[in-house]
Amino acid sequence: MTRLVVVSAGLSDPSSTRLLADRLSEATVRALGTPVDLEVVELRPLAHAIADHLLSGFPPEPLADAITAVERADAVIAVTPVFTASYSGLFKSFLDVLPQGALAGTPVLVAATAGTARHSLVIEHALRPVFAYLRAVVVPTGVFAASEDFAHPALAERVERAAGELAALLGAGTRDGVRRPADAPRSFDEQVAEPTPFEELLKRASAAD
Repeated sequence: MTRLVVVSAGLSDPSSTRLLADRLSEATVRALGTPVDLEVVELRPLAHAIADHLLSGFPPEPLADAITAVERADAVIAVTPVFTASYSGLFKSFLDVLPQGALAGTPVLVAATAGTARHSLVIEHALRPVFAYLRAVVVPTGVFAASEDFAHPALAERVERAAGELAALLGAGTRDGVRRPADAPRSFDEQVAEPTPFEELLKRASAAD
């Protein structure tokens, strides 16, 4: 059974961040079409535990369970509200307490919510780089939703596309040594262990031209 973990960093209850997270998880489950073990990690109730862990180095039990869930996940959907043109401090603090390599090779769908569309570039300038640093396999389509977007059909289309890409990565088997199609994205570790030959890179560049 596929283990799908949703990390939601919304601060209000209810929150648009959780609403977007639920839409993405539901779309991913539909796209997979197979049994899914879905777990939602809400960071708001874990805020004090995360701060304690940063200070002491020891995670309290609820936080330890959340960390373990992310480590064992076959895929992760990560959704954060935007503050000062970037991900929230709570969201980043949770990433900071994850063990090194916890997300290496894990397919991750990134998403963000904000009150205005002016923050839409947060996916590319903040979220994608931090997960690339953590060596996750980030799906091509990130999902941003401003307040007015939730009633717009374009958001539903983007959610479905991103969920389909995540499901495709899961179906291709990005973890546990399962072989994927040749055109599927390779993780950082795979690229280091087996670099693409220079001749092949030249062929791809020529084809792109």
